[in-house]
Order: sequence, then structure tokens, then C-alpha cells
Amino acid sequence: MPQIHVTKASGEQELFDESKLRKSLKGAGASDDLIDMITKSVSNHLFEGISTRKIYREAFRQLRAESQRVAGRYKLKEAILELGPTGFPFECFVAEILNRIGYKTEVGVKVQGDCVTHEIDVIAIKDDHYYMVECKFHNKKENSCNVQVPLYIQSRFLDVKNNWTRQPGHAGKKHTGYVVTNTRFTQDALDYGKCIGLNLLSWDYPKDNGLKDVIGRLNLHPITCLSTLTKTDKEQLTEKGIVLTVQLYENKNALKEIGIDQRKANRVIKEARAICKSHSNNS
Repeated sequence: MPQIHVTKASGEQELFDESKLRKSLKGAGASDDLIDMITKSVSNHLFEGISTRKIYREAFRQLRAESQRVAGRYKLKEAILELGPTGFPFECFVAEILNRIGYKTEVGVKVQGDCVTHEIDVIAIKDDHYYMVECKFHNKKENSCNVQVPLYIQSRFLDVKNNWTRQPGHAGKKHTGYVVTNTRFTQDALDYGKCIGLNLLSWDYPKDNGLKDVIGRLNLHPITCLSTLTKTDKEQLTEKGIVLTVQLYENKNALKEIGIDQRKANRVIKEARAICKSHSNNS
């Protein structure tokens, strides 16, 4: 097969790498036979300069025809982008993930610092550890967080920490700053975070423990992964604080409350349960 250049969302070009496509399909839980079929089909339709977006859409189209569960998991990055246009649903999404791993969280909290008052996206508490979490949501996956983001967040965190540590009962507690983004950090931002001790979480950082890895490992996919819900349905649910697929079958009345009839609700719940299944339970 001749070498084909693909065009990324940023406009940059790189050689098509079949292994990347296979890895993303495998990560979504596709079987080896399905991966072979889709990879062969996509490869046969490549042309010089084809966009990665077009490749994704074709792979997703074929996946959806074979398995809603795998298709829903495959569109994870796009689904998180759909949590916009504001950053608030993403903040709720991050808070819900933290809740599921044992943290007590609050979203959109005003906190007094040494110098000024700050509105913190998420406050997370577990045992004696307090986290100040700032969420940087981007509507386009080519956007990234440069070094100015952790520089700014670190200064806010220090102002809050200085006040927190003087509060009654805080003497022996740990206070940590965190920045979470749905895209990526530049290398300067990563270097600064490591140097200063500010925790950074992005789509694929830290390696093997990035946002995509955490979501996949815990099966905590956003409701925007669901093809059985309309855009309006998803917006209404996020306004009610329902951001995870698992919340739909935990809260039996959530779909009814936004006007979805029982027949459609059954389809939604079926898809939600399928997406939440682990890879070891592929159907």
C-alpha cells in the first residue's frame, strides 16, 4: 500500500498509521474480526490528504452498524466535546467521576483566598486530602492548554491554600492543586506542572492514566456517547446534573422527567447498560 498523508484537525499532516486506528478500535472493545474488517475498509478508501475527521466518521459509521456499545465507546473524545459549549457540564462530569472513586465534591464553589475570592470549579475531599480542581474545557480537540494555564491556576491555588491552612482543623491536612482538560497540555505546561508539583490530567496524560484511560477503566462514559438520545435530550439531562450513562439506570425517573416515553427510555437504558459493560463482558 502506498504511503498516504492524513490531515489532522490542526491542519498538520502525518503519514497514515494503521496501528493507531487498530488501537482506538481495540480500546473501544471491538473484536479482532471487526477491527480487521473496518481497518481494511478504511484503508481502501484513503486518498492523499484525507482528514482524520473523515476517517473517524467512516470507522464510527461501520461500528454503529455492528455494535452500538462499541460505537458509543469509540466516540468518547467526540462525546466529551459535545458536553459544551460551556464548561459547566464538563465540571459536573469530572466531579461525578471523583464521586465514584470515593471523593466528596462540590461544583462552582466560592472560596476566600489570602488576597481575593475565587470561584473554584470543583472542590474534592477524601480523608485528610483537599483538592482544588480547575477544569479547562475545549470545544475543539486541536486546542490545547499552554503554560499560561498552570501558571495562572498555581497562583490561585497558593492564594486559597494560604487561607485554608490557617482554618481550624486544617493543620494536618494536605492541600493539592489539579488542572483537568479534555484535550492536551503543551510540553511547557507539562514541564511546569512537574516542576511545581501541580497535578495535570488531560486526554492522554499521565501515560496510561489519562482521562480516556480513567473513563474506560471505570466505565464512566458521558451521556453524549448515546446515539438513542437527541442533542436536546442530552442538554436537558446535563442541566439536571445527569452527565454519566450509569446515572440513567440508577435514576429511573430521569428520562421520564424530560418527556421521554417508556418505549424510547427502554432503548436508551439498553444502550447505556451496554456501553457501561467492561470489555471482558463484550456482547
